[in-house]
Amino acid sequence: MLDLPLRYPGAERLDLVEDLPAADPRLRVADPYRWLEDPDDPRTRAWSAAQDELFAAARATWPGRDRLARRVGELLAAGSVGPPVRRGQRRFSTRRDPGRDHPVLLVAEPDGAGGTRERVLVDPLALDPAGLTTLDSWSPSLEGDLLAYQLSEGGREESALRVLDVATGEVVDGPVDRVRYSPIAWLPGGERFYLVRRLDPALVPEAERQYHRRVWLHRVGTDPAGDVEVFGAGRPVTSYYGVAVSRDGRWLSVSASVGTAPRTDVWLGDLAGPGAGAASGAPDLVPVAVGLDAATSAGVGRDGRLYVHTDLGAPRGRLAVADPTDPGAERWRDLLPERPDAVLEGAAVLDGAELERPLLLAAWSRHALSEVTVHDLAGGEQLPGERGRVRLPGPGSVGGLHARPEGGHEAWFTYTDPTTLPRVLRYDARTGAVDVEAVPPGGVRVPPVLTRQLEATSADGTTVRMLLIAPASAADEQGRPREPLPTVLYGYGGFGLSLTPGFSASALAWVEAGGAWVSAGLRGGAEEGEEWHRAGMLGAKQNVFDDFAACADALVAAGWTTPRRLAVSGGSNGGLLVGAALTQRPESVAAVLCSAPLLDMVRYQLHGLGATWAPEYGDATDPEHLAWLHAYSPYHAVREGTAYPAVLFTVFDGDTRVDPLHARKTCAALQHATTADPGRAPVLLRREADVGHGARAVSRTVELTADALAFAAACTGLELEP
Repeated sequence: MLDLPLRYPGAERLDLVEDLPAADPRLRVADPYRWLEDPDDPRTRAWSAAQDELFAAARATWPGRDRLARRVGELLAAGSVGPPVRRGQRRFSTRRDPGRDHPVLLVAEPDGAGGTRERVLVDPLALDPAGLTTLDSWSPSLEGDLLAYQLSEGGREESALRVLDVATGEVVDGPVDRVRYSPIAWLPGGERFYLVRRLDPALVPEAERQYHRRVWLHRVGTDPAGDVEVFGAGRPVTSYYGVAVSRDGRWLSVSASVGTAPRTDVWLGDLAGPGAGAASGAPDLVPVAVGLDAATSAGVGRDGRLYVHTDLGAPRGRLAVADPTDPGAERWRDLLPERPDAVLEGAAVLDGAELERPLLLAAWSRHALSEVTVHDLAGGEQLPGERGRVRLPGPGSVGGLHARPEGGHEAWFTYTDPTTLPRVLRYDARTGAVDVEAVPPGGVRVPPVLTRQLEATSADGTTVRMLLIAPASAADEQGRPREPLPTVLYGYGGFGLSLTPGFSASALAWVEAGGAWVSAGLRGGAEEGEEWHRAGMLGAKQNVFDDFAACADALVAAGWTTPRRLAVSGGSNGGLLVGAALTQRPESVAAVLCSAPLLDMVRYQLHGLGATWAPEYGDATDPEHLAWLHAYSPYHAVREGTAYPAVLFTVFDGDTRVDPLHARKTCAALQHATTADPGRAPVLLRREADVGHGARAVSRTVELTADALAFAAACTGLELEP
């Protein structure tokens, strides 16, 4: 247990109280640390520097921290492999070799002597030896001759797009800026592709420069200023767009959502149709699903049918087909109806000439565990017996299900579980065999563990599931815990994102040291479909916090841990989750790991990408929504005279999604308010430069993870050998 001689830096408290337009006229919102929103304020710089010194002094006392770093490094040193993308005779994939900070993008192709040669196309470390540049996305042309790829620097995720000639490696186009999160949809021939790009910042208000996206048609090698604007004018400024083109180049599909709303509009355009618009690449777009309260994606397959994946009338998802010339929702016919016990995650068509009949693979998630089924493509019926299921290595997670764009009998997908590194598997529809296509290039020793799916009952009676990983010897012959363990409870609970089982260096290092690691599938995610998501958003957000509390209580009641041995962990939206756990039930945990968090929910829309999240959390300018937000906002819920548990905030100066101001303000508020001894339950801020919310160098991940785990160990009594 900690016992450190720490003193918190001083922080000026402003007498700032605002009367905001709220449903309750008595609501007055205090914001004593508003000045910490400005990173360039001399007071903020001085306060941040003092927090850096405080954190460094505390970290130096944590026993076993270097041991954890070494073990996490070993677990990550195996490297990684990504699923292959095949174009003609070329295979594109990513691989990170042992000891490297970033993966490289590779191409494998015939060597002219009956074999295959592999070479590097894009290496972020060759471009930036400092390791601050990341490969955000990539997309080869349909013929495999060109490759569009996007790079960003310093963690800011402001990608720039380039196109290279695959044969020579020469960059033939770009950089094209303002393409953050842009999909790429190539037209046949490789001369043009659709992309999503923001407007010139000179054309929009300064506060809106990160928004105002449009769909454009770009010709390789030309000035993007001459691109054809296809879609987006007149729509809400926070809209995101998707774009895809059918394999034959005839059909263009465009999707749009307002921010992160769980509703997607979809249109379809005939590029072979009459009119100057189609000839220019900007055809008339016909509604497929517009104005419906549903998430929908659609595209035309090689058989000429329109395939529609939607949760319209089916919260767990369904796959329908329609005629692309008459694509309205009233014309859809279910190919894969909604299942009552599983969520439809994706599908792939296998229609090679070597098959007796075209087939459809479907990936499902049942209580966050994956399964893949095989169906007749024409009618959707599942094949009988073993032929109707793809054999998986175990209870784990499947991702990236896809086949060749020109058709065939093979499909590829990734697989992982708590003790299996993510690998690429290949399914052969001729025989039903599943083979290993690629594994991480380095080996890794994984400790023996016990895994178990547990249940908790939330405040309103809802059953919530969680996956526990513990040392193999942690349970007796009846499956009961032998003794309470130092435990990390991890959660997210938002934006329809599911927590599924997978290899985690953090979890395995913690369990190997003698603790338990638990991941909770809370409402707000999609573990049980869209209804599960909506039961944890907007005015129902408190359900997520109640679910998390129920999981913590269930672990204590079952004897797996105790409040003094329990740490909670979450990042981003999960940072909001543990911030609420901290302020709503400070006595129930010993430590809080709060990374890149949202914590000031009254002003979250004003910073980073906050405005795009209003469909998930609510709009603070709406009096009713403000009441929801203020009621649970962790920053505003800090109360003087409370003994708060130990807290470690981790923030990243390059974070352009969630501004570090949330953690700064709440850290200052907690340090002022808590009555706990700072030597035994410290409130600390770990700040990192030149890195952001997303991808980072492996070496940085090792250091961050070691700091977080060592802090949790010191606070929960997990004994680590130096």
